[in-house]
Amino acid sequence: MRRTFLLAIYASALVVTGAAPCAQEADSAYLSWSASQAEDAAKSMEAKGRVAGTRGFMNTRTDQARNYKLRAFWLTPEVIRGTARVLQLRDGLSAEQTRQLVAEAEAAGDTVVMIELDPHEGSGVIPGDWGAILRPNGAAQEERGSRGTDSPKLRNVPALNGVGRRDYAYDRFWMVFPLTNAAGQPLFSAGDTEAELEVRIRSREGRVRWPVPDFIRRKISARNSGEN
Repeated sequence: MRRTFLLAIYASALVVTGAAPCAQEADSAYLSWSASQAEDAAKSMEAKGRVAGTRGFMNTRTDQARNYKLRAFWLTPEVIRGTARVLQLRDGLSAEQTRQLVAEAEAAGDTVVMIELDPHEGSGVIPGDWGAILRPNGAAQEERGSRGTDSPKLRNVPALNGVGRRDYAYDRFWMVFPLTNAAGQPLFSAGDTEAELEVRIRSREGRVRWPVPDFIRRKISARNSGEN
């Protein structure tokens, strides 16, 4: 009778606590990535483009650049974990220190895009009133987009700095985007397959695109499950 009672208590404990270790192990899988796996993950969401005027646009002002080279790095959970793992291997960090790097990066906001701009022909200064919008590709309506907030302090967050060699020809910015649009609705839906980042600098515009990343898909799936 006593043995049966103890087995029942043990089984109950497994039901209550069993899911947590599994979830923790799954989320810690990046801690066993090889150096090449970590670097590939860290660089997986890079996109390149150009911010320029419309066709036939001629810049006649010396206080503005004619166009800008654009590089954008969407700092998704996979990118953050890849970067943290690279830092762990490079600096000999413990597993707990590496987890702290990930937690610090993910506390920055819903999602972060690191944007690099290199002015070409004209002023080398990036105007302070430039902006960026993240949205599903093909969503022409302004309200379906999410405006980024420039957050310079994020340059001090190691797992949000990427792993590539720094090119000082580019000015670097960290933009935090809510994953809701102006109407308060989720930014992406199940039918969206591609995300677009639009960068606007005065009369110039540039766009880069990515497939909608897995963490967005997981959020959509969890949201839909909760509605059912």
